[in-house]
Amino acid sequence: MLKTLHNAFKIKDIRRRIWFTLMILVVVRIGSMIHLPGVQGDVFNNLFSSTGGASDFLDAITGGSLSQMSIFALNITPYITSSIIVQLLTIAFPALEEMQRDGEQGRKKMTRITRYLTVGLALGESLAMAIGFGRGGYLVQFNALYVFEVVVALTAGSTILMWLGERITERGVGNGISIVLVINIISRIPQDLQTLFKQFISGKAAAKAVLAALVILAIILAVVIMTVYLQDAERKIPVQYSRKIAGRRSVGGTSSHIPLKVNTGGVIPVIFAQSLMQTPVILAALLGKGNGNGIGSKILKLLSQSHWFHTAEWIYTIGAAIYVVLIIAFAYFYTSITFNPLEIADNIKKQGGFIPGIRPGKPTSDYLSGILRSIILIGAVGLTIVTMLPIIFNGLFNANVSFGGTSLIIIVGVVIETLKQIESQMMVRNYKGFLNN
Repeated sequence: MLKTLHNAFKIKDIRRRIWFTLMILVVVRIGSMIHLPGVQGDVFNNLFSSTGGASDFLDAITGGSLSQMSIFALNITPYITSSIIVQLLTIAFPALEEMQRDGEQGRKKMTRITRYLTVGLALGESLAMAIGFGRGGYLVQFNALYVFEVVVALTAGSTILMWLGERITERGVGNGISIVLVINIISRIPQDLQTLFKQFISGKAAAKAVLAALVILAIILAVVIMTVYLQDAERKIPVQYSRKIAGRRSVGGTSSHIPLKVNTGGVIPVIFAQSLMQTPVILAALLGKGNGNGIGSKILKLLSQSHWFHTAEWIYTIGAAIYVVLIIAFAYFYTSITFNPLEIADNIKKQGGFIPGIRPGKPTSDYLSGILRSIILIGAVGLTIVTMLPIIFNGLFNANVSFGGTSLIIIVGVVIETLKQIESQMMVRNYKGFLNN
């Protein structure tokens, strides 16, 4: 990775793109520190800490903007949500699916739809937050002026971040939205490391401090290595294309492969599962509920990750089992709507290709479906292990670290894809053909 970056800085155009990306990220972090006008920001750290860790991941992907209640509090979450919604609607509505296949013009239309939906979601979320803050007494004054001020600031902040991300994609390196998301997550790592140092190393005897440091380092390395393998692992399905005679030339007869990623759903299944389980906990905390001893409070503790794997509260670890089941279920669901084996089999058949030993058409589709089912299970199990290791650590050792397996999967995936894009740009600029000789 360091060698790739060193070589990239030798090329003027790529160096300019990297510096442009870094400058935009500095603007993003500065905006994350500007407090939202009209809001009593000092009360929000206590408010979100009362959720019992349920809002940690949401605060991590916003780079701490949510707990600090800055103008970027919504961050790029409306864009991520709108992208997922548009992707799901593409499966349901043939017109959108046809638009997606319509080349560059179709992709531009899909991007425009995603932008409009992002602004709409940001507007709706900011309005709900402003009214909720006003009723909770978090606004300076609960009137139309302050509500309007908060709505405009939050919506504008989310829209500006979307625009900055698109500028990175256009004039920088990598996918801008993903890079903004990664820099937000990375910004929380120093705080998490400081928390670990104070809790397990500072003030302890030398032997205990060294042992704790080694255990923490081993867990971090294990999660990183597993994440890298999980993101890069793929099953290659060989495809052979028949040879054809066109005039005096022979075309075709080549062999290729279909790369099926082991982690086909990426981090989406974890986000779906977390959203389903943590949303009731966050809403209850915002409404001042969930601190009693009734059945409702116990269900909320069951859903909250902060109560899992505690030695004094093992009964609530049942929620972890539900979480694992949801991750695996969403992995199958998301892959089923984004990967169509029948369409791939038809495309192979139209191009005169076939999988060795498998007849073209429906047998090929059935073969791909069978392999995909086994791959999804392996990927979902690996995703579950990477996601659960930090949660188990937090529960057994009573730690409070927001940086977990989900964040690491996002970071590793974006870093790998960005480096691949830089390498491809370097290859294009350094390529020497026969005309250069």
